[in-house]
Amino acid sequence: MEIYQGIILGILQGLTEFLPVSSSGHLVLGQIYFNITEFVLIFDISVHMGTLAAVLVVYFSDIKLMGVSIFGFLANLAGGKPLAHLIKTDENLKLAAFILIGSVPTAVIGLGLKRFEQVLFTSDTLVGCMLILTGTILWVSRRYYHTETAGVKFDTKRALFIGIVQGLAVIPGISRSGSTIAAGMVSGLDRHTAAKFSFLLSVPAILGAQVLGVKDAMETGFVINPAIIYGTIASFVVGLVALKLLLKLVHRGKFHLFAPYCWLVGVLVLLSKVI
Repeated sequence: MEIYQGIILGILQGLTEFLPVSSSGHLVLGQIYFNITEFVLIFDISVHMGTLAAVLVVYFSDIKLMGVSIFGFLANLAGGKPLAHLIKTDENLKLAAFILIGSVPTAVIGLGLKRFEQVLFTSDTLVGCMLILTGTILWVSRRYYHTETAGVKFDTKRALFIGIVQGLAVIPGISRSGSTIAAGMVSGLDRHTAAKFSFLLSVPAILGAQVLGVKDAMETGFVINPAIIYGTIASFVVGLVALKLLLKLVHRGKFHLFAPYCWLVGVLVLLSKVI
């Protein structure tokens, strides 16, 4: 992999990880276009860690507050103090619990689909079909912007539902951010809460996937070359900008405007197979 290819793919990852157009789908297409077969696994791990760093930067205060609440909960538990009041009133502790709950179906589905990764991550036809599906999900989600003032409270069922959707988004071409934010809005959450939960839920999912990826990479052997380093830096910088941009678009009710792009790319990919 050349340095310029690493930078281009890093920029692609940074843009598409947060914009609802499927980063995995675009990475597959980019790697196929460049005919890249070496260091693919470790490169994917590295650029995903770059975009994960962007999430940690943007949501640092929320993650810090959850950490403090979890520590307080564990301290009270170790001290034998009553926990009922803390569980009912600490919103940050509740959010951490919902992230844990949502991560369970994500992990189960993700591990189940892992055995098919050789098919999932090499088929541009699959990517094209799933991009069209993603565009449809985004377009349908526009009907649920009115839930911003609905006052629906987060609960276990909604966390599980969004976690299931995130697990299915392992399939290249299905946007993780797009599908989970849409799932949150469809379930009754306002778009601000849906977006926040979507990106916080991505933290354990990305970490877990990359831990498994590192294990596989160590078994096959890998080298950290300049293309991987520059690609990771590019994914972080571009990802930071893309995440902030998406949050603005979600808050303004413009989330569905990415649907035509997904449809167009999906159709073009499928047409390229028959022309």
